[in-house]
Amino acid sequence: MDKKIISTGAFIGMLAVILGAFGAHALKKVLSIEQLSTFETGVRYQMYQALFLLFIGLMTNLNQKTKKTIYNLVLFGVILFSGSIYLLATNTLTTFDFKAIGFLTPIGGLLLILAWGILFWNVTKKKQQKLDN
Repeated sequence: MDKKIISTGAFIGMLAVILGAFGAHALKKVLSIEQLSTFETGVRYQMYQALFLLFIGLMTNLNQKTKKTIYNLVLFGVILFSGSIYLLATNTLTTFDFKAIGFLTPIGGLLLILAWGILFWNVTKKKQQKLDN
């Protein structure tokens, strides 16, 4: 599972760099400053989650079930959160109105919050267990 988590983190990070460069060079000619800022928010949060996955994959004090749960929450969270932000930011470039999928952004955000919360809970639980012994 660790190899899968780390390789997914690396891929998501690579994709964030590619999308960031695409936004900075190609999209700056066709999007407003506000739309570019929104797009960059998606890139930034995608990169945060890529680094988070790398960190989770390298952690030795989390069991595999917890890592898998965090992995799935982050993966789907990035797809829903950053993915919907990319589509909403570039909405004016297509004929489809992506505002209809705007409800996915907070769902993706909630999944990301849950992933970080599970890490927090597991780390504090284990620390407490060590203190109790």
